[in-house]
Amino acid sequence: MQQLDRYITSGGKRLRCGYTTGTCAAAATRAAAEMLLTGQFVPAVSVDTPAGIAVAIDVEEHSSGNGWAECAVRKDAGDDPDVTDGALVFARVSMREGEGVSIDGGVGVGRVTQAGLDQPVGAAAINSTPRAMIAEQAMAAAASAGYTGGLDVVVSIPAGIELAAHTFNPKLGIEGGISVLGTSGIVKPMSEDALVASIELELNVLREAGVDDLLVVPGNYGRDFAEGGMNLSLEKAVQCSNYLGATIDASALLGFRSMLIVGHIGKMAKVAGGIMNTHSRVADCRVEVLAAHAARCGASQGCVAQIMDALTTDAVIDLLAEEGMVEQTMQSLVHALEERLAHRAGGRIRTEAIVFSKVHGLLGKSSGALELATLHMPE
Repeated sequence: MQQLDRYITSGGKRLRCGYTTGTCAAAATRAAAEMLLTGQFVPAVSVDTPAGIAVAIDVEEHSSGNGWAECAVRKDAGDDPDVTDGALVFARVSMREGEGVSIDGGVGVGRVTQAGLDQPVGAAAINSTPRAMIAEQAMAAAASAGYTGGLDVVVSIPAGIELAAHTFNPKLGIEGGISVLGTSGIVKPMSEDALVASIELELNVLREAGVDDLLVVPGNYGRDFAEGGMNLSLEKAVQCSNYLGATIDASALLGFRSMLIVGHIGKMAKVAGGIMNTHSRVADCRVEVLAAHAARCGASQGCVAQIMDALTTDAVIDLLAEEGMVEQTMQSLVHALEERLAHRAGGRIRTEAIVFSKVHGLLGKSSGALELATLHMPE
C-alpha cells in the first residue's frame, strides 16, 4: 500500500499524515469508473484533495459485471489513531440513462436519522466535501472515456458496521455504519481541529433537536459523577474533552441558553486559572492554583508548600482537610472559576459549574449550579 509522504510535528514528534475516508471513496470511484467505462483495471489512481495535495492510492480489490464495476482502496490514517485505519472502502459504479452522478451509501456507511448534520435525514452519511470529490472523479473518468450518460455510485465500507460503535455516530443519530468524512481530504494526526469539529457537530445536533440547556462534561469522570453522584440525565450531555473554551464559544454561537459544567477538580482548577484548553501539554497549573487559593484563605505556609509539592489534586484535598481548609479553599476556587467562565461566555450564554473529586465527591458549586441542575433531572 502506498503511503502519503507528508508529515507534521505534533507534541514534539514527527507524525505522518494520512487520507480521509472521503479521499478513499473518491479514489475507489475513479478506479471503478475507469474500469467500467474502458474495460481496463487500473492498479493505482491519483486524487487531488481539497488541501491541494495529490494522493496516489493503490487499488486492492476489483470486480465487475453487466453495467457495473467495483473497486476498493484501503484507508491509511497515517499516525492518527483513527478507528477506520486499514478499512477497505469500496465504490460500485453503474451506468444509467440521463446525466450526472448520483451518490449513495451501501453496507457499512451510516444513514442520517436526525436533523442538524451535514446531510438531510434519510441520506447516506457521506458529507458534502466527499460527495463533491466522488462526483468529480466519476465525471473525470467519464470525460476521459468519452461517456456522456449518467453514473450511479454506491460507497460501502463493510467493516463500518462494527467500527461505528467506536465513533460518535450512534449518539449523533447516524445508524448502520460510519460516516464518509473529510473537508481537506488529508488526515492530520491528533488534529485538534478535528476534535473540536466533532464537539461542534454534536452541539449542532442537540440544537436542531430543540435543546436549550446543555450539560457539559470534560470526560468519563464527569459523566459518571453527573449521572451517579448528582442523579442528572445525560440526555443533553456533551463531552468537551480538553476544549472547554471552544465548547463555550460554539454553544454561544448556536444560541444555547445555558451550560452546566460538571468537572473534576484537576481540570476545573486549571480553568479557574484562566486555562480554557486543559490538555497537559498546554498547561498544568493545578497545584499552583490550589496553593494560591489555600494561601488566600489563610492556610499555613507549611501547608501551602506541601500543596506545591503534591502529585495529585486528591492529595491536595487531603492536605487541606488536615488544616480544616477544604470548604474555604473550594469556595474561593469556585468563585474564580465562575468568573472565568462568565468572562469567556461574555454574556452570550449562562455558565455554571459543579466541581468534584472521585475520592472526595462533591467539592464545590457555583451560585446558580443547582438551579441549572434541576433542568437535567431525569423525568
